[in-house]
Amino acid sequence: MITAHGYAIQEPGAPLAPWTFQRREPGPDDVQIEILYTGICHTDLHQATDHWNGAVFGWGDGIFPMVPGHEIVGRVAAVGEHVTTLKPGDFAGVGFMADSDRQCLACKEDLEQFCPAGVYTFNSWDPDAGQPTYGGYSDVIVVDEHFAVHIPDTADLAGTAPLLCAGITMYSPLRHWNVGPGDRVGVIGLGGLGHIGVKIAKALGADVSVITTSPTKGEDALRLGADHVLVSRDADAMAAAANSFDLLLDTIPSRHDVNPYLPLLKRDKTLVLVGALELLDPIDGSLLIFGRKSVAGTAIGGMAETQEMIDFCAQHGIVSDIETIAMQDINEAYRRLERNDVRYRFVIDMSTLREQA
Repeated sequence: MITAHGYAIQEPGAPLAPWTFQRREPGPDDVQIEILYTGICHTDLHQATDHWNGAVFGWGDGIFPMVPGHEIVGRVAAVGEHVTTLKPGDFAGVGFMADSDRQCLACKEDLEQFCPAGVYTFNSWDPDAGQPTYGGYSDVIVVDEHFAVHIPDTADLAGTAPLLCAGITMYSPLRHWNVGPGDRVGVIGLGGLGHIGVKIAKALGADVSVITTSPTKGEDALRLGADHVLVSRDADAMAAAANSFDLLLDTIPSRHDVNPYLPLLKRDKTLVLVGALELLDPIDGSLLIFGRKSVAGTAIGGMAETQEMIDFCAQHGIVSDIETIAMQDINEAYRRLERNDVRYRFVIDMSTLREQA
């Protein structure tokens, strides 16, 4: 076994604190990664507090002690004898998925994120090690090569870390709904997901609008590359934008009313939920029927698509806007995340963990 050092939550709602634990030795198909940067996602916060309590993704109740983190970028330290895609010294990334059954229809179609037997990077069960999975708030991780992506040497490693979750969450629906030049895309909400969605949609050639309740976010939206800002509380502006969007990406993370946004869609177009993992307010069926419009949902992407996303973002110079923190400041970062006090993602510099050790 490999001794790992990280930060863990010992029980729901407890603060994160230093913890030493064991990871499996690399097998023939595994890569061992020295973690350099780990992004902080709202999912980490939800799981740390056991907020979802088994209601999402088929997860059971929180497994404690818990080491969160699923936006991982590091340097390959060792590889198994069968590994062909990575070598020691390469930069690699690990996202939300750590394994799958490789046999189901979803896996055969490169959609591992929908595998009913999926293994997640933390708060899941690692059948190879016979223990829970522990995430990226640590100095090392071992994962099957299929679930590690290659990070180009020229990448901004810290800014790339959130792409392993937020980036693929936004890239996947843009690709699935075939967004390209001439399409008009609306990004609802300008946060950790939305700001990356703006950058990717622009790089795909779309005309991009940020749809927000806050007029003060307009300047930042334009800085990020948006072509337009639509304030959803402005009834006249919303009415003027009716029937004009080819795709809406709804990044709002909590229960909300999607009805005000549906009139913005053209006939036969779709609003895609990427943030709300809970009940929504009731939808007015007439807003869908008269226009043959759809409301859909999506979750991250498969491993082939995740590698495609990393390569696309590297080609176009896309990274997340981040605030880098020390591992020791994680609890304050969680408190700020609860207040949405970050522009736009926190990333932990893992060298601060090694200095502490």
